Amino acid sequence: MKPLLPSSHASLAGWLAHGFSKYQGLGNDFLLIDARTLGEDCNSDPNPAAIRQICDRRFGVGADGLILALPPRQGGEVRMRIFNADGSEPEMCGNGIRCLAKFLADRDGDGPGRRWSIETLAGTITPELQDDGSVRVDMGPPFLNPETVPTTLAVGPAGLPQGVLMVAGQTLAVAAAGMGNPHVVIPVADLDAVDLEALGPLLEHHEAFPARTNVHFVQVLSPDHLRMRVWERGAGPTLACGTGACATLVACHLLGLAAGRARLELPGGSLEIEWDGAIGPVWMTGPAEAVFHGQLAYGSEPAEADPAGTEPANTDPADPSDAGLPQAAAIDCAVACVQGCVRPEACPNAEARARVQQLLEMRSLDELVAIATNSLEDRLLGRLPRDGGRAG
Repeated sequence: MKPLLPSSHASLAGWLAHGFSKYQGLGNDFLLIDARTLGEDCNSDPNPAAIRQICDRRFGVGADGLILALPPRQGGEVRMRIFNADGSEPEMCGNGIRCLAKFLADRDGDGPGRRWSIETLAGTITPELQDDGSVRVDMGPPFLNPETVPTTLAVGPAGLPQGVLMVAGQTLAVAAAGMGNPHVVIPVADLDAVDLEALGPLLEHHEAFPARTNVHFVQVLSPDHLRMRVWERGAGPTLACGTGACATLVACHLLGLAAGRARLELPGGSLEIEWDGAIGPVWMTGPAEAVFHGQLAYGSEPAEADPAGTEPANTDPADPSDAGLPQAAAIDCAVACVQGCVRPEACPNAEARARVQQLLEMRSLDELVAIATNSLEDRLLGRLPRDGGRAG
C-alpha cells in the first residue's frame, strides 16, 4: 500500500499524523490541524503539492482548503493560516474562520459566548460562538480604496471601485470590495443564466485584479434577500464564501440595491450579513459543523501523481489508498460508496451484488418474503439447546 503523502511532504504529513478534523460551513469544507502546541516547526510553509494532494476529492481526503491553528505572533490568542485547494494562501476566509472557531471550541470544551482573537493575514478577526451553535464574526470594515482591494478599477459614484469589463464577449458592470482579500461583485437579473464555469476563471485572472480575485454573481430578490453564486480564488466554484457574502452585501448596499442587513442565499445555505454603511465592521453570522476526525500515515515513497493532477497517484485496484482512503484502510462500501462505487473496475462486492440481482430477477416478492421468514425462523431455532435443556 502506498502512503497518501510521501515523506518529502513531512511537515504537513507530520501534522496530519497527529490528527486532523474536517469541518464545513454551508458546504465550504476545510481540513483543520491544531498546531498550537506541536513540536514541529510551525513557521515552515506546507508544500503546495502536498496541499493539492490532500485536498483532492478523489485521491485525497477532499476539501476546499486546509487551515492551521498556530501559536500567535502579535498578541492574539491563536494565529490562522489557510491554504486553498490549489496550494495558494489567501488572506482570509469567512467560512474558514467560523469553522476554526467551532473547531477550537470543540477541542477546548468552550461554550456559547466564547470569543477568540484570531490573527490572520487580513488582520485580527474576532468570532464568537452563539447559543444555537452558529458563529458570529466581526469581519472588520470593508476595503473600498482601489489600492487596498487591490484593483485597477477607479472609485465610482457609489463610493467603491466600479467599472465595465468585457469578458468572453459579454459586457459586465462590476463593483469591487475587499475584506482583507479581493472580491468582484456582478449584479445580474437572472442568476441561473450565468455561465459561472466560463466567466469565473476569466474574471479571477482579469488584469483589473493584480492579486486575482474572488468572483460573485448576485441577484437581488428583495432589499433584504440576495442570491449569489461563487467562483472562489484558488478553489473554483464553491458552495459558499463568507468574505464574499460580506463584500456582496457591501457592494449592493452602496449601489442602492440592498439594505444594510440581509440574508445572503448561497448554494450551500444562507448567511446573515450586516453593515451600517459607514466605517464600521461587517458582521457575519452562520453555521459551522464538524464532519469527521482522522489521522493519516505517511511513508518514504515518492508521490506518483503528475504535477497537473491528471493521473492518479496509485492505479492498483487492490490498494485501498487509490480511493483516497487512509493507508491500511479497507473499503467500507456503506461509507465510501454512498454516492457511487469508488472502485467499479474491481469492486470487492461486485460478485455479491450480482448474486443479489440474480435472486431478485428470479424470485417473486412473495417468494422473497417467504425466504426471509424461513431464514429468521431457522436462526431462532438454531439458538435453542440441542439437548432440550436450558440455555446457559
